[in-house]
Amino acid sequence: MISPSDPFAGEDRDRDGGLRSSHPPSRFVPVHRWVVDTVAQLHDLREGVRREINARAVQHPDRRLDRVAHDLVLVASELATNGIRHGRPPTIVELLQDGARFLLTVADHDLSSEPRIVGDRPPGQGGFGLQIARRLSRDVGWYRTDTVKVIWAEIGP
Repeated sequence: MISPSDPFAGEDRDRDGGLRSSHPPSRFVPVHRWVVDTVAQLHDLREGVRREINARAVQHPDRRLDRVAHDLVLVASELATNGIRHGRPPTIVELLQDGARFLLTVADHDLSSEPRIVGDRPPGQGGFGLQIARRLSRDVGWYRTDTVKVIWAEIGP
């Protein structure tokens, strides 16, 4: 979703580097929250995100929400997996909404590390979760509070 006004336009999205530190837009309202501690709980997370988006598709009959649902489920799964594997439990996933746009936040309790985007790697070595989030999202960032590190992604038409 790169456009000339995109804050990442002109950046090489495939190089190693840090994720931009920033807070998400404040216009979004909470929809649902999940706590995941294990990879085994990711299936329930994916189903829950899909269920929430489908429920809202009735309120916003925009055919583009089909793509949004697919992208949200994938980004939620990737970022939650990162939180479980590289963070400290529990991993807290929150879905927020503003019309046909959604904000996904994933928080973990590892304050000592910063999210890093990995560059090109051979298939099977992993490390592409943040790249996937950046490619499918309108905007992505991260920030810390006194207790959690939060990675967020804005997704929608």
